[in-house]
Amino acid sequence: MSLRINSEAPNFSTETTQGRIDFHSWIGDGWAILFSHPKDFTPVCTTELGYMAGLEPEFKKRNTKIIGLSVDPIEDHKRWSKDIEETQGHAVNYPMIGDPELKVAKLYDMLPEGAGDTSKGRTAADNATVRSVFVIGPDKKVKAMLTYPMSTGRNFDEVLRILDSCQLTAKHQVATPVNWKQGGDVIIVPSVSDEQAKQKYPNGWKAPKPYLRIIPQPK
Repeated sequence: MSLRINSEAPNFSTETTQGRIDFHSWIGDGWAILFSHPKDFTPVCTTELGYMAGLEPEFKKRNTKIIGLSVDPIEDHKRWSKDIEETQGHAVNYPMIGDPELKVAKLYDMLPEGAGDTSKGRTAADNATVRSVFVIGPDKKVKAMLTYPMSTGRNFDEVLRILDSCQLTAKHQVATPVNWKQGGDVIIVPSVSDEQAKQKYPNGWKAPKPYLRIIPQPK
């Protein structure tokens, strides 16, 4: 299936480094970040998994769980985790999905149906498209997706920024402008009329153009 923004995140039951989970039940009533890797013991992914381990407290503050996926078996993940902690300085305390039959990779449209049914014998290059990040809301819908090439390390500070924006805009009828960061000004969405905006924001707004109505970030 093809995934798009606001598609329901496909549910699955699978083994992880922290036991078996039902994905939707595991998410619960919070948010989740699912990020995938084409192969264990790959250099760029080693740095990414370690950085995410360091960022995990920031995600927890935002009621967000993080979970990794690689197409290799769980036992390989456990051995790889030791390398990650040794080289990156952070222990991987979040679960990592084992996907040796490529089921989740296919379910999330990261590999085609014709990719086979085993990770055995496949190289990282064979799995190059398993390099995606999915931001998933409490309603179990995909709120954002990012896909990177193998040669480019992902910017997980940007994933945190995207999460902040998604959570803010889910709560208030606003949008975040270019390069927005937590605490910055935001934009009143076009679906809110001026009359409605006056009720919501009695202090008014800046409007360099009628369609560009700027206000301080709502609390």
